[in-house]
Amino acid sequence: MATETTKPSATTKKSALRENVESLVWAIGLALIIRTFIIAPFKIPSGSMRPTLIERDRILVSKFTYRFQLPQRGDIVVFRYPENPKRPFIKRLVALGGDTVEIREGHLYVNGQALERLEIFRQNKYFNQGPYGQPGQVVQVPADQLFVLGDNSISSHDSRFWGFVPRKYLIGKALCIFWPVWPHYRLRVLR
Repeated sequence: MATETTKPSATTKKSALRENVESLVWAIGLALIIRTFIIAPFKIPSGSMRPTLIERDRILVSKFTYRFQLPQRGDIVVFRYPENPKRPFIKRLVALGGDTVEIREGHLYVNGQALERLEIFRQNKYFNQGPYGQPGQVVQVPADQLFVLGDNSISSHDSRFWGFVPRKYLIGKALCIFWPVWPHYRLRVLR
């Protein structure tokens, strides 16, 4: 008994090619939707957030978190830089609209109370610098604005220098460091 081998027809080749192209288009479309609206990677360009984040860390940022909840003091936030909205910046949220902020003797005071809820606020020394961070100056954060500082206060260009971040400029909340894995194990959830 002889077995018959049949060559794939031209229409079978076309339908397989079409199926692969459709799958690729769907995958690219889904990736774009996820990156635009749900979660996106960002690379840390400077040491302004040391020791929490260091240069070349790569993080994942939730773009939908603030659609369902308000930003919280202590969140690490990614936002559009007020002086050039095309540039993303990352800092720690210190105060929201209506709050007052003062840097006194190296410590942060929000609404007259020492900010000590998170360990990072207790252990960091904050420096009086810039037009919004002078010694003895109490800054009132306008409604729908945010006051943000880098964890590395001595070398951070932040709200002390350029003022407030409009809440509408928020891109998202930093979730975790996903890179590098080796040789310096940096993977972790951010707080």
